[in-house]
Amino acid sequence: MKKSVEEDVFIPLYPKSTVEDKSSLRSKFQERRFWSAVKLLSNVVLWDGIVQEDKVRDLGLSKLLNRYLLLNILNTPLGPDNIEKCNKVVAYLPERWFQDLKDGSTLPELLNFSQHLLQ
Repeated sequence: MKKSVEEDVFIPLYPKSTVEDKSSLRSKFQERRFWSAVKLLSNVVLWDGIVQEDKVRDLGLSKLLNRYLLLNILNTPLGPDNIEKCNKVVAYLPERWFQDLKDGSTLPELLNFSQHLLQ
């Protein structure tokens, strides 16, 4: 899993003007790469409970979400596309990671993502 996250994930960052045109080849390529990385996130978190939780959280959140997915989400204009991306990411996070948290708090690895959601 670590090798896949570190070597197989590639989401290019293009200027906003380039990706705002959803029919452009660059925009389509960037979207395919983003959704491929989301699929990898879903596969990584499936190992929760089998592999040590800290390893799964490091790969899924620290490396995959914060390093790749969040950059794309932050560069996606606010609107339905951004909401869809955020919803998919949240849907894959195991509920048990949040059971012992106090109200209004989140996992340290999710601080930046949480701040984006609050916007």
